[in-house]
Amino acid sequence: MSFFNPRICLNFIFVLFLLLKLQPVAAQYDFSSLDEVIKQRSKAFGGKVAVSIWKDNKVIYSKEIGEDFKISTREPVTYSGKWFTAAVILSLVDQGKLDLDDKVSQYIPIFTKYAKGFITIRDCLANTTGLEAEADKVQKFVQRKKFASLEEEVNYYAAKKEIQSNPGTDFFYGNIGMNIAARVAEIVAKKSFDRLAQDKVFRPLQMRNTTFANDDNSVNPSTGAITTAADYLKFMAMILNKGTLNGKKILSEEAIAQINMAVNGNLPVKYQPKQVEGLLPAHGVWIQQEGENKTTVIHSPGFYGSWAFLDLSKNYAAVIIIPNQPKEDKRENYLAIKEVIDEVIH
Repeated sequence: MSFFNPRICLNFIFVLFLLLKLQPVAAQYDFSSLDEVIKQRSKAFGGKVAVSIWKDNKVIYSKEIGEDFKISTREPVTYSGKWFTAAVILSLVDQGKLDLDDKVSQYIPIFTKYAKGFITIRDCLANTTGLEAEADKVQKFVQRKKFASLEEEVNYYAAKKEIQSNPGTDFFYGNIGMNIAARVAEIVAKKSFDRLAQDKVFRPLQMRNTTFANDDNSVNPSTGAITTAADYLKFMAMILNKGTLNGKKILSEEAIAQINMAVNGNLPVKYQPKQVEGLLPAHGVWIQQEGENKTTVIHSPGFYGSWAFLDLSKNYAAVIIIPNQPKEDKRENYLAIKEVIDEVIH
């Protein structure tokens, strides 16, 4: 008697084929070299680091180093949070409630009173307001004067900051413009900026551990975001997927194109942090280009402990979160990690 049944064998082969075809994408990547470089660089990161990578609509890699430091650990991300702020403002543009070429004075009349009536929202996002800026060190930007509210802060800028150049004519990296634009968003939406961010971006993306509200109840849209590696990766996955994640439309493709576009053209650069030399400023982020117009990588450096990058040519997103450090971070540590990721994902 034979137990061989051709029909059963064919079914078994078909099922085995499906199982092999449906294996997780991560199985095709060998990240052992990435594990090693993160371990080697961990001392430079203060012994604590969380790294996560998204590709093909899923997390394909996560690494945690340091006691009690996880992918889910909440950390301030300073300048990396500007990307969130730009997304919130562009969501209002998508709704037709704002236009990037609107003058700030349309919403905050005090700007006209102090001869600052030509500054646009686009100038604010592009760091081309022409307003007297902070000292030329990244550390000074975070050590800003304490204000009771974003409204008080922006009114102070209108009344006290001098116009040093015509809006749209010089690039000077700082925080003033982003916070002015965020205040306009508050006025248009009739909500605090943190609540607006929750409604427009964080809650729809299930970024449950992300906020702009600090322990002292202050809100700083430029450098005050607190998030996790897991949450940040969801945001970047949405950007990578042209504004949509898990069936939810957060931003239009037009808004995503704005984020991916260089904003200062050939304007004179009065100040740009050394960590982003060679990169071009965009709305809240920095971009790397191939040729004149093709964006290949979007960088979102925190300058204090985080660095996120979205590689459009290899179609992946990665985020590195570490505890904030008092000194400026050296970008070679982050770019060394990216280099290894690029070798694995080719």
